[in-house]
Parts: sequence; C-alpha cells; structure tokens
Amino acid sequence: MFTRREYREQRRYRSDPSEPYWKQRGWQVSAAFLGVVVLLSGIVALTAGRGTADDGASSPPSKGPLSGSPAMKDGRPDGCRTDDRNGAVMPTAPPDDVDWRALGVTRVPVSASAGPTLTQGPVWWCFAHTPIGAVLAAHIIPSHMSGPDWRTIAQEQVVAGPGRDLFVFKRSTVRDDAPGSTTDTGSRPDSGSASGSRPDAGSGGSSTASYAGFSVPAYSGSAATVELLLKTGQGYATTSVALRWSGGDWKVQPSGNGALHTPVKAVQGTNGHLIWGV
Repeated sequence: MFTRREYREQRRYRSDPSEPYWKQRGWQVSAAFLGVVVLLSGIVALTAGRGTADDGASSPPSKGPLSGSPAMKDGRPDGCRTDDRNGAVMPTAPPDDVDWRALGVTRVPVSASAGPTLTQGPVWWCFAHTPIGAVLAAHIIPSHMSGPDWRTIAQEQVVAGPGRDLFVFKRSTVRDDAPGSTTDTGSRPDSGSASGSRPDAGSGGSSTASYAGFSVPAYSGSAATVELLLKTGQGYATTSVALRWSGGDWKVQPSGNGALHTPVKAVQGTNGHLIWGV
C-alpha cells in the first residue's frame, strides 16, 4: 500500500492526458523526428486540418529514371553503376567514403561507392544492391518527402500499391516545407562545403533531430529493413523503414496505412546500432 505522499509522487511522473499534446512525452519524441522526416503518420493526422491543403492545383509528378519501363543493363537502369561486391554481407561500420549533403531541413549521408550515385531532377538514385545501399536509401528517400517534389519522389522511389496511394492522399493535406530537391541531371549529389554537419538537435527548444546511426535487422537481395537511430533534444529514438529491390534500385515499401516508417519510439542509448562518425 502506498502512503498518501508516495501515491502523489507516483502520479507526478505519469503523463496527464489533460495536458496539451505538445507537453506530453510521446508527442515530444515524435515531434523531434519532424526535423528529419516531416511526414510522421501521427503528425499527418494532427496537421491535416491546418496549413494549405492540396487543392488539385499541384503539378503532376514528373517522369524520372525509375518510372515506367526504364532501359536496363545487367539488371540495373542504364547508366547506374555501384560497388556491389559485398553482396548480402552485413556492415560492421559505416562506409569510409560517406559525406553529408543538405536535403531540405536535415543532412543525409551519401557515398561514392554505395550511392546515391546519380541524380535526375529531384530524384537521388542508384543505390548499391547491398545492405549499405539499403541503409542510404532509407535515410534519403523519406527525407525528400518534406519538399515540393514529394510527388515525383513517391512515384519514382516508393513501391506502387494501396500503401503508396494512401500515403499520397495523406501527404497532399500537409504544407510543403523547405525545398529538398536537386536540379542536377545525371550527376552524383555534391556533398557540399559543410560535409558532416547536422542540425543541433533540441537546441534552444528546437524540435529538430539528426541521424545518429543505424542497424539492419533484416536483409535479402529483394527486401531490407533498416532501423534509423535519431538524436533528439530528449535523447535517442528509433524508427524503421522497409525497402524493396524494385526496378533495379531500392525503393521504400510503405505500410498498409500509408506510413513510410514505423512510429518513432524513445530508446535509452545507442546499443545495437552502428554510429555515423560525424
């Protein structure tokens, strides 16, 4: 039996459902990830009624290198070359040739050997057919979804089906954030002059987060699951992205409810993850 004082102390640390949602711990963790991937399924639901909804005037998605039936050579779209010698060997460290490139409101890792090695319009594509290639795709493809070119990215780099259709429907209700695209054609994404720098997670009350590490819980030549480790103002959090090898490149496999990743959850530390060296 608790004394009255002990009972009051126990209740003090419980989340009060009557508190405003932005003061509740679960919402703060999800909001921290907002700086990396704007389209959390929960955030979509919260923001669907505000901002500027898509009234149908948006430009249709442009055709890119992975839409339709691209010309193939050796199982890859023509012109796509990556270092696939490691095959299905799981990584024990991040690639040595990783640079960090600004993409919308965050920074993402790119690799000369594992991809993305090409761009066409807003599409960063041509990832290695390896676990590290899947890891890089899991960072980059969802991070593109906050900018104005999200429809093209969804068409090119999200697996077609009811999940993608539902994602597009939900995403169309949310305002676009800072542009997250590149206008180069056929070139490798430039790592930029601020290679390796990331947003200051949580400084000054900011709700941004940064990519801190990753793990690969499951991998085959046709599918992969990548867990992303995020550094937030409150500590660490994780979310998982499912991918499929489709049309000669990695694409995000959305869930049946239209989410591109699992719900964000807080974790105590970095155990079980490879840490980016930035």
